[in-house]
Amino acid sequence: MTMRLSEPSRLAASVQASLEGVEESLTLNDNRAASLVVGNYDQNIAHLERRLNIVAHVNGNQIQLRGPREQVEHARRVLESLYATVKRGRVVGTGDVDGAIEETATQRGLFPDRPPPPEPETVAKAREAYSGFGHVTTRKRGITKARNAAQDSYLRVLARHELVFAEGPAGTGKTWLAVGHAVQLLEAGHVERLILSRPAVEAGEKIGFLPGDMRDKVDPYLRPIYDALYDFMEGRLVERALQTGVIEVAPLAFMRGRTLSNALILLDEAQNTSSMQMKMFLTRLGEGSRMIITGDPTQIDLPPGQKSGLGEAIALLQNVEGVGHVRFGHQHVVRHDLVRRIVQAYEEVGAGNPAAMR
Repeated sequence: MTMRLSEPSRLAASVQASLEGVEESLTLNDNRAASLVVGNYDQNIAHLERRLNIVAHVNGNQIQLRGPREQVEHARRVLESLYATVKRGRVVGTGDVDGAIEETATQRGLFPDRPPPPEPETVAKAREAYSGFGHVTTRKRGITKARNAAQDSYLRVLARHELVFAEGPAGTGKTWLAVGHAVQLLEAGHVERLILSRPAVEAGEKIGFLPGDMRDKVDPYLRPIYDALYDFMEGRLVERALQTGVIEVAPLAFMRGRTLSNALILLDEAQNTSSMQMKMFLTRLGEGSRMIITGDPTQIDLPPGQKSGLGEAIALLQNVEGVGHVRFGHQHVVRHDLVRRIVQAYEEVGAGNPAAMR
């Protein structure tokens, strides 16, 4: 006996199928690369499930995806992107999963799978020209891609401007990407040396007098920059460059009176500069040089009543040709998802949200 569905019943069945979602199987040909995509204890797959609200089952080099059609297709594109990254020799983690989710979503928004009929040729050319999120290339790490649209914008601004301000909370990659960009320019021969600086301001704690020579005294303040350097360069090359002066790491106070030519100059933690210090630093820019200034306006460690030079400089120079500005928010944190939620909670308190205090 054949049972026919009425029109309302067929509609209900269609809605139910849409709610239940679809299933799709993805096969990754290289078993070793597939295991790297999945991650230790399937951590990358678990993260993908949480972010896209799908179910993924791994069986060897096959990954079964189940969920709403849009999310399943998105997950497939993410896994294909991660697989391509692994095949280039990179190890991927949950941060790379987040980056691939952002990048594939951006690409899908710019170039939908079914472009409008009037301009298929234009869309096809644009799709071909689109190379994805911006990236930094160094000898040690190879290609390091931006993980979200804000980082992508940051790298593109760095490439176009001689002076760039980057402000935003911790964990957004401001300093790390700036150091990567600096190493890339040095290795390509676009600059002859790197000058990396921070104001030596204690973060609310008195550590007293430090023993040792000048480098020993300032190293604790500049440790985050060293960490980023060792991420992008081999340790022996960093040490050699420091000894020969190709890379110079110095506190802000030692910049006065200098003219820095053919160099990339990075000032980190710039929210802790005074107005006069910021003016002094900006006027060190010499011929053939580029300058990057990063800071988090919510973490100012200056004495009470002293104005930060970072916000003042951004406001004064916002319409000056050759100056770029990128602002990150809590949604752009890539360090850890819990860090993003912590930053968001503090931002809500700063904005006067009563619910955040409960």
